[in-house]
Amino acid sequence: MQPDLRRFDVFCRIVDNFGDAGVAWRLARLLATLHRRDVTLWIDDTAPLAAIVEGVAVDADVQTVDGVRIARFDAAADAAPADAVIEAFGCGLPSRYLDAMEHRPPVWINLEYLSAEAWIEGVHGLPSRQPQRPLTRWFFFPGFTARTGGLLRERDLFARRAAFNTPRRDAGLDVSLFCYANPALPALCDAFARGGEAIRLRVADGVAAGDFARWLGRPLPAAPARVERGSLAIDVLPFVPQPIYDERLWRSDLNIVRGEDSFVRAQWAQRPFVWHIYPQRDAAHRAKLAAFLDRYLTGVPDGAAAAIRRFSEAFDDGDGAATAAAWPDLRIALPVLETHASAWARRLADLPELSTSLVEFAESRYN
Repeated sequence: MQPDLRRFDVFCRIVDNFGDAGVAWRLARLLATLHRRDVTLWIDDTAPLAAIVEGVAVDADVQTVDGVRIARFDAAADAAPADAVIEAFGCGLPSRYLDAMEHRPPVWINLEYLSAEAWIEGVHGLPSRQPQRPLTRWFFFPGFTARTGGLLRERDLFARRAAFNTPRRDAGLDVSLFCYANPALPALCDAFARGGEAIRLRVADGVAAGDFARWLGRPLPAAPARVERGSLAIDVLPFVPQPIYDERLWRSDLNIVRGEDSFVRAQWAQRPFVWHIYPQRDAAHRAKLAAFLDRYLTGVPDGAAAAIRRFSEAFDDGDGAATAAAWPDLRIALPVLETHASAWARRLADLPELSTSLVEFAESRYN
């Protein structure tokens, strides 16, 4: 009989603001609600979490939301280690917590960043013996194949998506934007504003504020607000809880997303999307973008595949002229890409679900 692995500690340090908090929260919540485990999320900054999770109090040292205990990261130094310890994105653990782990070693898992690169299949699930401690840390990779941990997904996600009543529009295009600062944005806004089609651009409050200010000649007003120029209407919207953000993606004709959490949710949305990947030194992120596009665009007609690849690369490079020049072809390709997006999401749903594969992995190594 498999031993009972009940307690999970999930550790998260905020580097990419909402992406880190979003992934850690969705995982912790699934562990608590789907797998009925006792879960503590140790996080060093609750402000990003409070912006996207209803009921989270920024100033609380300890609180429980949706069955997840949320506590300050550093307070874990005085806590007894859980049966399974999930270190999100190599964030590190408090040294005294590590000391306590030596006396009763848990299953220690480093949840890595999501990548479509082929090499992750060869290292997913491998152990790493710690040179200065009698502990083993296991590498666990989300991914897009059966030889990875898969992606986070609620069991009712497809049913909720199917039941969602997307508002019907007589004309125009609805675009959701959640990106990093990007010098290509002013040129893209110009292309939207000067085109003949009405475009509604929904922007999360504070996102790429400097780029929009350069385009407008003044800052975007705080949410909620609307700014209009030519064919473009920019709606500045507040941050919302994750389920409402998911619905925002569902109703869009095109989603421009960033980081990891919104990137995954854009794929579940079954809509065309562009991934603004987190920039890394020496342009290492470009290999990750290319690997994903190669995988994602398999089977897409050449014209549509070339259109989204050209736009994605230009936008990722921050090249305004190339981004604006790539927009007309991407606009033409959106119907083909929407059909593909639905088929892609169905294929992903046949792969492992990340929280489930992580629990199964931890249980198989729990003594």
